[in-house]
Amino acid sequence: MAITAADVNKLRQQTGAGMMDCKNALVEANGDFEAAVDILRKKGQKVAAKRSDREASEGLVIGKTTADSSRGVLVVVNCETDFVAKNDAFGEFANSIVDLAIEKNPASLEELLELDLNGKSVTDAVTNEIGKIGEKIEVSGYEVVEAAHVVAYNHPGNKIASIVGLNKDGFAEIAKEMAMQVAAMAPVAVDKDDVPQNVIDKELEIGRELAAQEGKPADMLDKIAQGKLGKFFKESTLLNQAFIRENKKSIRQYLQEQDKELTVTGFKRISLAN
Repeated sequence: MAITAADVNKLRQQTGAGMMDCKNALVEANGDFEAAVDILRKKGQKVAAKRSDREASEGLVIGKTTADSSRGVLVVVNCETDFVAKNDAFGEFANSIVDLAIEKNPASLEELLELDLNGKSVTDAVTNEIGKIGEKIEVSGYEVVEAAHVVAYNHPGNKIASIVGLNKDGFAEIAKEMAMQVAAMAPVAVDKDDVPQNVIDKELEIGRELAAQEGKPADMLDKIAQGKLGKFFKESTLLNQAFIRENKKSIRQYLQEQDKELTVTGFKRISLAN
């Protein structure tokens, strides 16, 4: 498979690795981006963690909640240029779709696209906007969280947004802090028990390979890999992450200081790719 400069640049944007390292990884992976990321990590490259990000170009990602804060949604509306993304008319159109999702509570992105928006389906409304704006537009992402209390956080510029659910109502400010934590730190799961087994297996495999490259004894590789997995859980699961406002405390510790039973029940985060 021919590897283009655009492919190399895309992998570099996703990982932060060097151009030649990205090119070599793509060649070795025969153009498979996910496999190329694993190759870079196995070779000890520091790869930027974007596990929970969705690939996108320009546009807006917007989070909103219902009036009673029992449900929150994230919607991504893409366009081709940042100029259009910052246009008021585009922003109003994107927000109208988010408001529709809040009102109708569709079960999936496909259902959202079929809902009626001012007399036509969302899909047809998007086509109409393409004709007016002159750029490709698409609704590419839709996520939902339901809980006792849900809060949405929209990072300035609407390139990153998150929604977080708590198991108890009455903690609005703390819920907002959790949503900001998710937006900033991009955890892959609420707790270590929520991490998919295939992700755990991949982390263990990478840990063993890195330890072997460092010349560690063969009978120590599994133990070292388990240690690296523990670090992964601490850095990549929300309740075990250091709280960004008080980094000597984990999120779990911070929440339990507020209420011993308080916890996060779920979250979603979407970031537009750079």
